[in-house]
Amino acid sequence: MTTIVVKVGTSSLTQSNTGQLALSTIAKLVETLTHLRSCGHHVVLVSSGAVGIGCGRLGLKSRPQRIALKQAVAAVGQGRLMRVYDDFFTTLQQPIAQVLLSRRDFIQRSCYVNASATFGELLELGVIPVVNENDTVAVDELKFGDNDTLSAMVASLIAADWLFLLTDVDRLYSADPREVPNAQPIALVSNMAQLEELQVQTGAAGSQWGTGGMVTKIEAARIATSAGVRTVITEGRYPETIEKILQGEPLGTQFEPQPQTHNARKHWIAYSLVPTGKLYLDPGAVTAICQGGKSLLAAGITKIEGDFDSSEAVQLCDNHGSEVARGLVKYSSTELQKILGCQSEEIPTILGYEAAKEVIHRDDLVVICY
Repeated sequence: MTTIVVKVGTSSLTQSNTGQLALSTIAKLVETLTHLRSCGHHVVLVSSGAVGIGCGRLGLKSRPQRIALKQAVAAVGQGRLMRVYDDFFTTLQQPIAQVLLSRRDFIQRSCYVNASATFGELLELGVIPVVNENDTVAVDELKFGDNDTLSAMVASLIAADWLFLLTDVDRLYSADPREVPNAQPIALVSNMAQLEELQVQTGAAGSQWGTGGMVTKIEAARIATSAGVRTVITEGRYPETIEKILQGEPLGTQFEPQPQTHNARKHWIAYSLVPTGKLYLDPGAVTAICQGGKSLLAAGITKIEGDFDSSEAVQLCDNHGSEVARGLVKYSSTELQKILGCQSEEIPTILGYEAAKEVIHRDDLVVICY
């Protein structure tokens, strides 16, 4: 049985000139997902559109920028969005469930595990969860930023086999084909370094009504493929393409899943937590962590940035500022400022109390790249 996550963006769900719902596209999407479910697949839909639909219902001409107004508009649009989905899915006798998530649900380990269990039960019941960010209550510093990131994290959470990112172009190109006529299509990405070699120009902007863009989809693909999820970018106006791709047709751009190097908890540390600080390491510490699988000791730290407490996630950087790892720190930033560069046996004397030998134990540390 295959587990499939499908993310559809505002640009696919709404009409670009008015922000009103593109009902014909939604109907095709619902039919496709219901057919996949009837074939025995587990299916999750991550749907944008609440803010865009809210703008349409309230007669707003552009997406609001103020966080409070945007949250209010999302509250207006989310009910309408779910009503439309429920009407279409009910016609095909397919049960759905609304799942609203915030970044906090991924940061707190107990919430993360509980969310995974809830998804598992819904999928076993034959339900298609319809997921969106809980925009109405999310605080700015704990937002996903876009539903591309959310979909990748959901795909990782439930150990999906496929993530489909439906957008307003048929695949990834070397540049925006709407602006560069000779942009080259990219059918397969074996690893992210390949995109740098091809000098892919992704741009940052989304549609008038959405927040994403190709750059967020590539970042989502990075997160998902690192969790072993094959990721596809393809056109949202033709959701039936999903089934064709699953049958082996070379459509869209596929990102190959990467070999699994982390267990579930370490993947949670690497991709679900929001780092609150940075630790800069000397070359010896970088080598010990990245090549030797060692814990981080205070002696290897040269500089600290950020204000953080113990048990929070921090980035570990080399002396050029490039992130090499991240992990859960055993000391606050205030404590670390006192002991950085010191030997472990000196720490109790400096702090005046017994403390952990390691700043980050290797079981709480994940190598990002080296």
